[in-house]
Amino acid sequence: MEAGSAAYGPCETLLAEVTDGVLLVTFNRPEVRNAINRQVQLDLRAVLETARADDTVGAVVLTGAGEKAFIAGADISQVAGYTKLTALDSDLQRLFDLVEEFPKPTIAAVNGFALGGGCEIAMACDIRIASRTARFGLPETALSVLPGAGGTQRLARLIGTGRAIELVLTGRMVDADEAERIGLVTAVTQPDELIAKAREIAATILARGPLATRLAKLVIRAGMDADQRTGQVVERLAQAVLYESEDKLEGTAAFLGKRPPQFTGQ
Repeated sequence: MEAGSAAYGPCETLLAEVTDGVLLVTFNRPEVRNAINRQVQLDLRAVLETARADDTVGAVVLTGAGEKAFIAGADISQVAGYTKLTALDSDLQRLFDLVEEFPKPTIAAVNGFALGGGCEIAMACDIRIASRTARFGLPETALSVLPGAGGTQRLARLIGTGRAIELVLTGRMVDADEAERIGLVTAVTQPDELIAKAREIAATILARGPLATRLAKLVIRAGMDADQRTGQVVERLAQAVLYESEDKLEGTAAFLGKRPPQFTGQ
């Protein structure tokens, strides 16, 4: 499906294209380094809602237009007008929760600056890969606010409390190599290989049982907010569902028959 098609647009701030089961969503405001404004939020929510119901989409890749930025944060001209009610409504936090809870695998392909909300939405994705030009940071304290779209919580869970506090309090940016070393991203590539690498990872996931990958994602995330014993109970329940699924029967039959499986997600 081509960018701007009836199913995924036209969007004012995003490009969306489905190829081989992968929906590539490109934040398309390069003139402002793809900064997130209200329209970006509305467009992304609409695209994700469409993708959720689209059986041709098995995975989603998020990236930014141009070479300078993935997303260089929120649109400061709008942030200047925010009030305590804006924070309590937390539209951006809720949007990033939608990304995190999206049932299909999500990959952030980070090119250039991922600052503030850009770093936060990348952390909401299941997998993060980075171009060597990528730079990550949460500079909000310089404006006397904090990373309030889930950034304080997701960063600590990804890289540990001590490192998270240091990065949030200082606003220090980290390059791609440091991001990989501390566990913020899982792979670093050359800029011209970034999208190909994201598609390669997506294709690897799509070759596996879709119901299993969906439940694995759910179990891992649910377990992060529970003690280990509770997490393992959730794990057993998910496994019980999978043991009686059509895909489990197909997967084992294909393995024993030495043929590629034909999964249906059932």
